[in-house]
Amino acid sequence: MGGKGSGRPARSDIYLTLDTQIEELWLRLGGLPTPDEAADIWDDIWTAEAHHSTAIEGNTLVIKQVEQLLKEGRAVGGKALKEYNEVKGYADAATWVYREGIQPSSFSPGSIITLHEIRNIHQLVMQPVWDVAPHPDAGGDEGPGSFRRHEIAQFSSGMKPPSWTLIDAEIRGWVDRANKLKARGEQFPEEIAQLHRDFEYIHPFLDGNGRTGRLVLNLLLVRSYYPPAIIYKGDRSKYLKALARADNGDVGALGEFIARAILQNLHQFIVPAVAGPSKIVPLAALANGEASSTTLRVAANRGRLKAHKGPDGQWRSSRKWVDEYLTSRVKR
Repeated sequence: MGGKGSGRPARSDIYLTLDTQIEELWLRLGGLPTPDEAADIWDDIWTAEAHHSTAIEGNTLVIKQVEQLLKEGRAVGGKALKEYNEVKGYADAATWVYREGIQPSSFSPGSIITLHEIRNIHQLVMQPVWDVAPHPDAGGDEGPGSFRRHEIAQFSSGMKPPSWTLIDAEIRGWVDRANKLKARGEQFPEEIAQLHRDFEYIHPFLDGNGRTGRLVLNLLLVRSYYPPAIIYKGDRSKYLKALARADNGDVGALGEFIARAILQNLHQFIVPAVAGPSKIVPLAALANGEASSTTLRVAANRGRLKAHKGPDGQWRSSRKWVDEYLTSRVKR
């Protein structure tokens, strides 16, 4: 996992970078914007997440179809109704997660998450799908929001979820552990990765555990004052391998994966949208089609781009300074 000669920072360095940049988010930008303050930011996030999280499970809608469905209410492309409902259900659940994470309408003091909220997320995710294509093996008491009453076969990774008779005790124990999660701890990424792995191991529902688990992960993140993590469909293999390693007791790869996903979301969606042209932000948040983050880093190292290098080794600049650099580059 990194180290000398690997070309990649060690996990501890990724965690330090994450902690430093979250601290900067709070000091410079005032923390995560509320849904009312920055609706466009959250719309972009849950549109991307609805697409990628359902695609990980096999949904074939492309991002343009997802955007039209969620922003215009139009189902285009001739796909099965179930696929549109998968995306719509996920997006509705993500909207609830982000709004309740930042501006909760009802929140239990001293709790990060409740059992009722987990069941509610699953109900929001799965009800639209269930309305058109209910699980063929489901009993009358196994619908959206209800725990499974079936045994689950061993997965290809070798992991075997617990018997359905143990679900209630297992998930209540999981909630207790989740509510002991401490934000900004040195090993926060690995601690939340362990919680994510354990949720998927418990597999509390007959169907929709992956989608529900990723939304539950993001509710924990947002309530711990971190941006949500989008797991992109192109990273599906890395994600599943990291989960498999966590099943075998090594949660480090999954912790690093989640830390990187949080940072990518921070740079791609949040910082560019809330930082004005003179705000000093990480170079990754200033990259665009004209200049990649690597190009900007090289320019900063050579003194061609006004930038500051922090104690964490990260270069920071502003949109104004990047525009000045790009203009000077054209003139040369």
